Amino acid sequence: MEPGGERELRRRHLPELRHQAAEYYRSNEVPQRLEEALNATFYLRPPDLYGHLANYFSKFSKPPVICKLIGRKVLDGVGRPTLEVEIFCTVKNHEKSICSIVISSHSEILENASPEAIDADENERNDSINRALEWVNGSLNEMLRDLQPADQCKADELLGEYFAKKVEEEKERKAIEKEEQEAAISAPAYVPALSAVTPSGKKKGVKLGKKSSVAEKPISPAEPIEPVLCGSIAIGGLSLAVAKTGATINNTPLYLHLALMKHDQDLPKELTMPLPMVTLLSCGKSSSGKLKLMKEVMLIPPTELTVKQGIERLLEIQKQMMRLLDPVSKGPSVLKRISHLGCLITGCDSLEQPLILLQTACRNLGLELGTDVHLAINCAAHELMDYTKGKYETLTGTLKSPDEMVDMYVDLINKYPSIIALIDPLRKEDGQQWSNICNAVGSRCYLIAENAAKSISKLVEDQNINVPKCSGLIIKYTNQTKISDLTELTRLLDGQRHIAILGSPAGESSDDSLVDLAVGLGARFIKLGGLSRGERVTKYNRLLAIEEELAKNGTLRSGENHEFVAFAEEALTAEELLDALPTTEQDPWPSEHSQPLLAQDQNPVSLHGSTLHLNEANNLDPSIFP
Repeated sequence: MEPGGERELRRRHLPELRHQAAEYYRSNEVPQRLEEALNATFYLRPPDLYGHLANYFSKFSKPPVICKLIGRKVLDGVGRPTLEVEIFCTVKNHEKSICSIVISSHSEILENASPEAIDADENERNDSINRALEWVNGSLNEMLRDLQPADQCKADELLGEYFAKKVEEEKERKAIEKEEQEAAISAPAYVPALSAVTPSGKKKGVKLGKKSSVAEKPISPAEPIEPVLCGSIAIGGLSLAVAKTGATINNTPLYLHLALMKHDQDLPKELTMPLPMVTLLSCGKSSSGKLKLMKEVMLIPPTELTVKQGIERLLEIQKQMMRLLDPVSKGPSVLKRISHLGCLITGCDSLEQPLILLQTACRNLGLELGTDVHLAINCAAHELMDYTKGKYETLTGTLKSPDEMVDMYVDLINKYPSIIALIDPLRKEDGQQWSNICNAVGSRCYLIAENAAKSISKLVEDQNINVPKCSGLIIKYTNQTKISDLTELTRLLDGQRHIAILGSPAGESSDDSLVDLAVGLGARFIKLGGLSRGERVTKYNRLLAIEEELAKNGTLRSGENHEFVAFAEEALTAEELLDALPTTEQDPWPSEHSQPLLAQDQNPVSLHGSTLHLNEANNLDPSIFP
């Protein structure tokens, strides 16, 4: 067509185009918004006119939606592969990277393991990360596209359905694989008769019987490890990434975003900072001494100090401890190495040795254990069980039954009342002993389940956190855990008077989202490891920054005294209530009466920082130090 013909065609259609443009702008209220903006701007006369207009019209733009996910394989703090997730959103017609997160792998760091076990663990981890990358960059990318990141519930619902589907697929795959294996071995192979005969000169049966008779009384066998679906880390990573994206888009700190979610958008007037459990020493199986019980010896600052003041005090104790472990001498340094947990590894030969060492360090600084600083011990008892003998090996060559372990802890806490928390003092299978130790010392010490607890998804599904009986749980965010699972679990813990502790996995990354989770969800403690290694110090710095921000905004609640549960009194009260129940011939009480009666007998015991004292500090024997 001739150029002139094109112009003529446009001229003929111009009225129609004008009408369409006017209708388009009118339907989107553009004339009205323009008039409002211009009238308001004239009176304000801002120095940046177009910046003011841009801010005004941005209020009417469509909410951002997810347009792309990118998953990457990155390295964690100890050089192991893990997953990074980056979320892109369509913001004002432009694709924009909003945030990224790195989630830690569930697998623990194997210590003193065989090369075969280490290789198998590495292969499993690599397979899991590779599968997660396939999900994130493939089907999950399509599934979450056009979703508003502020809608965390919808995102978690979709992720949960996707995970459930993958679980079913894996079950079907294993069932088919099992059928094929059974079919392959269904035809019996010919076995010579002599191969089943044990030579008369060998007494294998006697040896086995002798070995099994070592245990004085049978112990419960270890429960099967909860299976972890290969690739499930993608679910937890994406849920956290969506939460962080929603917070970023709303220009809200992640911890406030999470607090709003937990409290149904009704933000508390004040937030409490979690108390840090700072790992100072590791005297567990990986150390050179005889002591195996104390995987982590941790310090807890008193509640009346701010987080900043508490960390400064603990740093001074750490410096003093290093001087005690590595005195100035002409010879080479004997200071032990820093573990992957960011703490000092030192060998000890008795249960009391690290505690007396800590007493000395505090006394040199004019501090008193139990008043100026408290202790917590991660016993990691599941690592100490010798199943051939049915006992725990607390020291090299020293074995104790589950009942003897309870007696040992009671004696230890009686002698060192500055210990206010024991983590995994027993295996989860020793349920009766958990109950016994709670009744014995639960009114003055937290009994915390970490490895002894179920997975977060299982806890939320069962709605039962008293398996085993304990004071609280250490929660680790990994695998298929979703943000909505965390909020539900912390509500459950709050409702049943249990404390929540957010803990970092062994192979931690430099992502500091865990701190926001702890603050936003109202955790009582946060367990980040020691005050060394960049991936751990980064989180302590984030903790300090949040405290400073809350204090500046006037929303920082002062620390509360420790409250312990008087398990023994509650058990006695429960028995009295059962005795008081009417017999079958009497009219039963209305069911609604039972709950208030139980509620009235909940007796928390408050611990004030000034009430605990140690008398052992005056009777130290310097010869015990390594």
